[in-house]
Amino acid sequence: MIFWIAGLVGLATAYLLGSIPTGYLAGKLLKGIDIREHGSRSTGATNVLRTLGKWPALVVLLLDVLKGAAAIAFARWFYPWLSTWPSVTPPAAFDPQGWMPWAVCLAGLAVLLGHGRSIWLNFTGGKSAATGLGVLLAISWPVGLGAAIAFGVVVALSRIVSLGSMLAALTAIALVCGLEQPLPYRLLVIAGSLYVIMRHRANIQRLLAGTEPRLGQASNAVPQG
Repeated sequence: MIFWIAGLVGLATAYLLGSIPTGYLAGKLLKGIDIREHGSRSTGATNVLRTLGKWPALVVLLLDVLKGAAAIAFARWFYPWLSTWPSVTPPAAFDPQGWMPWAVCLAGLAVLLGHGRSIWLNFTGGKSAATGLGVLLAISWPVGLGAAIAFGVVVALSRIVSLGSMLAALTAIALVCGLEQPLPYRLLVIAGSLYVIMRHRANIQRLLAGTEPRLGQASNAVPQG
């Protein structure tokens, strides 16, 4: 029982890493504003760019990527360490090597959920794209790099960040299914990518309506939602 409770503590830690509201804190520290009341009302780097400028957005972007990577690194350290505790007895059939990819999968989902539904922001937050990139780079750098390239190409051509994020998520699914990856990692990428796309529901509606803002558009012209 103690083993499973400690395991849940590990997942809670991953969630709390994701829930650190970097974009919100940037707004409060730099301009004394709640960034959720401006632009697209997201706490992600794109809204930070429109509201606060490129350097705060770059810092928020890097920190959000690091949150995702840190959660995976933590899971890979914590669960093997947990199994060495004398006072924590794992189940008799427990296989640390077999369980590790599943632990990483759950930690990845937890950090994505934390970013999108932060406990510190009444369960609001960002779209989880940057944090998802950190997760991808940590579990499989070729998949993460491929998704990042897809994002960069789409944004360079269209100047629409949301479109780049969603196509990067689809690229990640294609890559993780095409490359040799453990089943839990494939499930993580599929579930995480679909979650990121779901978080872009309002963006999808604006894309279909032709009103989705492009990079360089003034923040006061950004539709709300």
